[in-house]
Amino acid sequence: MNTLLTLALGLTWLLGGVALLATLLPLLRQTAWWIRICDFPRLQIVGGLAGALLLALLLPHPAHWAATAFAPTLALALLYQASRIWPYTRLHRKQVQAAERPADDNDFQFSLMVANVLQFNRDASRCLGHIRHERPDIVLAVETDDWWLSQLEVITKDYPYTCHAPRPNTYGMLVFSRLPLRNPQIRYVLDPEIPSFHGCLELPGGPLVNLHFLHPKPPAPKEAPSSTRRDAELLIVGKIIEKHDGPTVVAGDLNDVAWSHTSELFRRVSRLLDPRVGRGLLPTFHADHQLLRWPLDHVFHSAHFRLQTIKRLSHIGSDHFPILIRLSYEPEGWQDQETELEAADEDDQQEAAEKIADGIASVETGEE
Repeated sequence: MNTLLTLALGLTWLLGGVALLATLLPLLRQTAWWIRICDFPRLQIVGGLAGALLLALLLPHPAHWAATAFAPTLALALLYQASRIWPYTRLHRKQVQAAERPADDNDFQFSLMVANVLQFNRDASRCLGHIRHERPDIVLAVETDDWWLSQLEVITKDYPYTCHAPRPNTYGMLVFSRLPLRNPQIRYVLDPEIPSFHGCLELPGGPLVNLHFLHPKPPAPKEAPSSTRRDAELLIVGKIIEKHDGPTVVAGDLNDVAWSHTSELFRRVSRLLDPRVGRGLLPTFHADHQLLRWPLDHVFHSAHFRLQTIKRLSHIGSDHFPILIRLSYEPEGWQDQETELEAADEDDQQEAAEKIADGIASVETGEE
């Protein structure tokens, strides 16, 4: 076997081995950051598996059981990873139906812009430009400190309803609204340094809409050694939503991808829909690296709403792209949309309770 072929086989086994490991680790359901981080780059893992499989089929291999099993194993892993991404392609059936009300029906519709501005980004002009051009009814800005509050306060004449929690730790949150906010609150669900917003939005012609805006810590070496508190915060909010049937929206930089086990568990418990399903990934992070992108910024909503539009906005100097969504309150036939959801079963409820208990315990012990 010549040197070039040996190198090619080595590259094939290295690429395939890493992609297989990244496929298997998340199945362990462990919360360690180095395991949970493998939930994020599924599209990139698909690329690695496909490349390794192509090389494995083209290159001659020594007659050995491991070499014989390598290509079929890669193919199975590729099919599994593709099945996880499949719902977020335009080939899949849409989970949220298109709005039937006209786009200018402001009595029963509202728009929301979610922007992780990157705290250390000191160019507010592009974010303000999007706000002035798109004119969203609600602006949610995260990673906002006092400097960002001073820059964005210029919009308060058009957005008189506000609720702010600027922080110097990259977890600040600012909320601006054209429409009245009822009982707006900043809460610290698990971590005294991580604020979240909870309140109600008053639509001119509709009922109060329950709003929950979140930005938990990601599982990462410099942030949190595990996903325990992130998972618990999502599920605590999910359990709150489960107890009422009113129109509800959850939004923010959730530091999780829509196809992760925890995100899917959250949506089953809360009975919320994902407007991305059937419409495309709309990856919002990382804005500067086209080959390393995945959807981290989300808007989930109850079946009372249909979708008028959802789009990713252009670069604002952050490592995230903003996302803009316009929802239409159309409760007629909401049960038809809710049939798109897989209901939480007894095992889901037990798992959610265990994850919440683990998150609370981590606060009590001071371990993340």
